Amino acid sequence: MEIKRIQDMDLAGKKVLLRVDFNVAIEDGVAKESFKIAAAKETLDYLLNKKCKVAMLTHFGRPNGVASVEFSLGQLKEEAENILAAKIKFIPDCVGEQVTNGLDELAADEVLLLENVRFYAGDEANDVEFAKSLAENFEVFVQDAFSVCHRDQASVTGVAKILPSCAGLRLLEEIHEMTIIKEHPVSPAVAIIGGAKIETKIPVIKFFEEKYDYILVGGKIANEALDQKIQFSEKVILPLDFVDDRLDIGSKTVEKFKEIIAGAKTIAWNGPTGKFEEEKYAKSSNEILQAVIASGAFSLVGGGETIEILEKNGAMDAVTFVSTGGGAMLDYLAGSSMPGIDVLV
Repeated sequence: MEIKRIQDMDLAGKKVLLRVDFNVAIEDGVAKESFKIAAAKETLDYLLNKKCKVAMLTHFGRPNGVASVEFSLGQLKEEAENILAAKIKFIPDCVGEQVTNGLDELAADEVLLLENVRFYAGDEANDVEFAKSLAENFEVFVQDAFSVCHRDQASVTGVAKILPSCAGLRLLEEIHEMTIIKEHPVSPAVAIIGGAKIETKIPVIKFFEEKYDYILVGGKIANEALDQKIQFSEKVILPLDFVDDRLDIGSKTVEKFKEIIAGAKTIAWNGPTGKFEEEKYAKSSNEILQAVIASGAFSLVGGGETIEILEKNGAMDAVTFVSTGGGAMLDYLAGSSMPGIDVLV
């Protein structure tokens, strides 16, 4: 599948709408997961070097189509400036005259950050008229948010059908690394799947059962699998023991998992193996991270909570590749539709 690449576009001096993903957890105005914001830097710098007028578009939280201070991207402006090393001008809307004026008044070394696209119900509804209103101020659309490419929404696919569109540098890198994990894993290949919502994880577990040697299952989904008596192949290793009310996997399970990880050549990890938000239940996730690093395997880690584990341990550069996608990573590996990528073909 050949998708349109940013390198192949005539971008000089163009007005560019750049889809990013700044949907991060914040605490006292500081992003707890700065990685997603930093992921946009390479493409943003590329566009600025082309003398483009750039406006970054993202969703943030779940405002359900209603504007509010709680979900305003204005609170991320300073944090984004620091992370991206760019001068950012915040626009309190993502469509209309304020965007038009913001682009007209934009200095050569500035970039716009548009207000939360989810303040409009038309985004998630993929409303055609709303997509047109997003597109009307721009000449090119660059999709650089792999993490939303499993969505069929106005800011993902709708705009891409209206403007000349392409994949940004980060999205191209995500697709390349995901292809290695999906189609060319070196054996022994190990998948570590945690988190919650077993129904969303079954398709990707089934994929890994076909291509990988071991699938290590922890987190809440392990409890759900056991409670629902879901049958897997012998490749799937469920917990042997737990801590407290099954809030973390137990020491026997951790040792078993670490033994398997030590021999791996390829590792894909999505989701914590315990309720890591509470330090006493983060033990297994932290130990598994250290085992992944020590293995020397090609390792791809994805999912917001898993990235938080990396960041807390200062291990962002200790694994081979960190994906911005959580649900998108699972959908891509499971062979589900990826509308945000398909529209760029």
